[in-house]
Amino acid sequence: MLGRFFLFLGYLSISALLGVWVDTLWPKSHAMSIGLVIAASSWMLFDSARAGQFLSWLRLGGGAESGPVAGVWGDITTRVRRMLRDRERQTLESQARLNDFLSALQVSPNGVMLLDGEARIEWCNQTSAAHFGLDLQRDLMQTIGNLVRDPAFASYLASGDFGSSMTMPGRESSPTRPVTLSVQIHPYGDGRKLLLSRDITVLEQAEAMRRDFVANVSHEIRTPLTVLAGFVETLQTLHLEESERQQYLALMAQQADRMQTLVSDLLTLSKLEGSAPPGTDARVSVPTVMRQLENDARSLSQVLGEVDKTDHQFVFDCAFDGFLAGTASELLSAMGNLVSNAVRYTPPGGHIIVSVRPCADDGLVFSVTDTGPGIAAEHLGRLTERFYRVDRSRSRETGGTGLGLAIVKHVAQRHGANLSIESRLGQGSVFSLVFPSQRVVPPAGADTATVSLSVRPDDPLSDAVATSYRE
Repeated sequence: MLGRFFLFLGYLSISALLGVWVDTLWPKSHAMSIGLVIAASSWMLFDSARAGQFLSWLRLGGGAESGPVAGVWGDITTRVRRMLRDRERQTLESQARLNDFLSALQVSPNGVMLLDGEARIEWCNQTSAAHFGLDLQRDLMQTIGNLVRDPAFASYLASGDFGSSMTMPGRESSPTRPVTLSVQIHPYGDGRKLLLSRDITVLEQAEAMRRDFVANVSHEIRTPLTVLAGFVETLQTLHLEESERQQYLALMAQQADRMQTLVSDLLTLSKLEGSAPPGTDARVSVPTVMRQLENDARSLSQVLGEVDKTDHQFVFDCAFDGFLAGTASELLSAMGNLVSNAVRYTPPGGHIIVSVRPCADDGLVFSVTDTGPGIAAEHLGRLTERFYRVDRSRSRETGGTGLGLAIVKHVAQRHGANLSIESRLGQGSVFSLVFPSQRVVPPAGADTATVSLSVRPDDPLSDAVATSYRE
């Protein structure tokens, strides 16, 4: 600024000297005053031109290298250009941080949606769009209440009470595959709202399984206990004939055996869940297992035939002479449960086919095919849940505890196998265990030690193997 002042004084001084020199030539011409006015006017015109150049540079965005380059206006231009560059850098950094933040929200397993003061969608991530069935491009700035028509959500949005979350079905929910969402709104800013959604289907199913488990265990134990208590009271208070006494004692033993079977199955599940997966050192002969399964299946069919006059047609086909690496008691328990279920649920005259055959990738398939009543599609996904029964009355008639397929699932998981179930109503079912190649040992590997099918008496699985074929 000091240089600018001295430059202005220089203009005036030069004009004044020129005016004095002219005044000596033409006296009383007032040339000095005229020169000062011309100098001031010239300076103002020059300075206005520099200011106009600076303003034009600003109107162009300040990005070009044009503009004043000298003097005060040049200094101002340089400082403004530096400020603009700093602001642009800060803007780019802020935009990068915002993009990183939005990218993190995009990969969040929970749905995130931003709503303006009128509940219109300003932004949402892919998860939120999937939860509510939205199109990220089409539905932006649309009112959320017009897109999500669930009555419970509409009431929640209109209430303004967002202190707790609410649950609602997801857009992809169906009777066979329910989807449950937990939704909560958090107000922020000037009337804006943050809408968070979370898929709690698995949690809801786990909670339902827990409730069912507690209820079923209580029911399964209470029923035989009630029967036992009633018979004990009868024996204590009434004088009975010997034949009646023996009949009551036999019924009491049957109920006690039912509770023992239930406890044994629960211990089996506890052991399977709490122990490490079996190694591959111990091996079980597949033909030996098949012979054991055939003997037990025919024995169970005969036992049931005394009451139900059951006459099953069996086919046991073993197309593999090698070994399976794993725990003998667990494998026999899993396969035995599948066979015994087929015997119990197949009507008189039905066919049961048990087969073992190699499959792709050097694996092995153990399958049980029956001509029973079949299972509806909506039940297939829950068959391996504890105590889950398609027909409770029918299951109790056959003496099942509702834990057999849960045991099969855990044994399969521990041995790296997959359990597949195919069934149609009125056409029967096919239960298959597909073992990976790591568990399959061809006959040429028979030089290594194999394990016997006998089980230690203190092993909970011994009771499972023994009771798999009980009436």
